Amino acid sequence: MHPTGTHFNYYQVCKRKLWLFANGINMEHTSDLVYDGKLIQETSYPQRSERYEELEMDGIKIDFYDARNKVIHEIKRSDKVERAHEWQVKYYIHVLERNGVEGVTGILEYPALRHTSQVVMTDEDRKKILEMEKDIEKIIYSDECPPVINAKICRSCSYYEFCYVRETE
Repeated sequence: MHPTGTHFNYYQVCKRKLWLFANGINMEHTSDLVYDGKLIQETSYPQRSERYEELEMDGIKIDFYDARNKVIHEIKRSDKVERAHEWQVKYYIHVLERNGVEGVTGILEYPALRHTSQVVMTDEDRKKILEMEKDIEKIIYSDECPPVINAKICRSCSYYEFCYVRETE
């Protein structure tokens, strides 16, 4: 099994979220923030689906790929976890390279912020991705869920109630 882009993103943000998602506990459908993100992606660049193609391979799904220029376009709602977004795009580049596509770059786009960020893969990143893949698989297949991280980002996470709400007797 190859990790998905979502696995790579969650790995950067929270190992618990990664484990929960990978083990079938999916809370995204209850999140207004996730819904807002999908809406931004669908409405920000309506002409995209005509110019770029959707690409699926080895467990990843790239919504907007410019095959002529070899550029991945990843649209995000907020840049609060930009590092995680960067690694997700780098993982997409890695998967394309693994499948023989060389010279791929990425662009992170934050339409609500009117901000874009270039994503380029380095040799050091390639080594790190191989290590991350192993660690992600170790976490996913573990019998134990990682602990709550108690970070500021937890408050806006779709798993917040799952992790922090306690039963009362």
